[in-house]
Amino acid sequence: MGRSMRQVRHLLVVATNSVSHSVSVLPAQYFDVALVDLDGVVYRGADPVPHAAQALRRARDAGMTIAYVTNNAARTPQEVAAHLTELGAPAQPNQVITSAQAGANLIRRTLGEGSWRILAVGGPGVSAALLAEGLQPIHSADDGPHAVLQGFGRNVSWTDLDEVATAVGRGVTWVATNPDTSIPTPRGHSPGNGALVQAVSLATGREPDFVAGKPYTPLMEDSIARTGARLPLVIGDRLDTDIEAAISTGVSSLLVFTGIASTLQVLRAPVFQRPHFVGVDLRSMFDEHPPLHQTPVGWQVGDARAQIVGSPAQVQLWAPLVTCAQWASAFRLLCHVAWSTDADYSTALAQLQGALAHLGDGSAR
Repeated sequence: MGRSMRQVRHLLVVATNSVSHSVSVLPAQYFDVALVDLDGVVYRGADPVPHAAQALRRARDAGMTIAYVTNNAARTPQEVAAHLTELGAPAQPNQVITSAQAGANLIRRTLGEGSWRILAVGGPGVSAALLAEGLQPIHSADDGPHAVLQGFGRNVSWTDLDEVATAVGRGVTWVATNPDTSIPTPRGHSPGNGALVQAVSLATGREPDFVAGKPYTPLMEDSIARTGARLPLVIGDRLDTDIEAAISTGVSSLLVFTGIASTLQVLRAPVFQRPHFVGVDLRSMFDEHPPLHQTPVGWQVGDARAQIVGSPAQVQLWAPLVTCAQWASAFRLLCHVAWSTDADYSTALAQLQGALAHLGDGSAR
């Protein structure tokens, strides 16, 4: 689960990742498929993200294919689709693509045809994904598993981890559904699948042979193949999973500020976690995202202008910030300046953070 090899791949595809596209882009018209993350984008726990369901219905009605791509391996696609439908989002089970499904597909491709016995650890989504691939989920390392698929489940226990460690210690193929070390809860953060995988790794001295979910590529590659996407757009709220996975796969990305990522984190993001587009929420699929232009004294995106002044160098920003689209243009402009210069952007950032607090539902940061 080390990052060094991923960084090499990111550097190979970084040319695809730039906010300075040369033409104005309206995502819902330009891209044919939206690969949408769930928690922090469409819902927060059991509650809907404001405007999300309406924006997704509008995108569907405009001819865009919607797929929900989630690292959450605990639930089945049927359960996820039912939740989305309750929230008003357009969803059928075949539109939901989980890291458990990507992991099961990895095992199928690794082992080949046959009803292989797979040690399944996690929620119902893990066993369901294996069965859908014609594989046989089992629950004991003593039943002769040919591989392990380890995913998250709220009832995963020490006994389950002991079974994984025993099988892994015997040398079978080990696939982790996703590397998320924590999950958000109403009380803060709790251990995620990545933390449980690390526990097994520490006990056995091994790391997983494969990781299916974001930021690794298998889940994204499966999603593109299943949807037949020609120009996919990854939409998410996390730099270290959604955006990094998009860049690693070589596709475009839209970061929305309804979940985890903060404006400061984006400005400080390493090159392999920098989104192509930014937006307050999913309504930004229907906003024009103008190109970046260099001016005689600085840069411009739409009506937003910036230049570097003074000593020490500071970013000076002029921008109308009445609408979400105007805010997104101004923030993309600040991203470019922050990513390409060493100038102090703190005053400009405070200006944008203050405006963002009055846009969307107030939860965006």
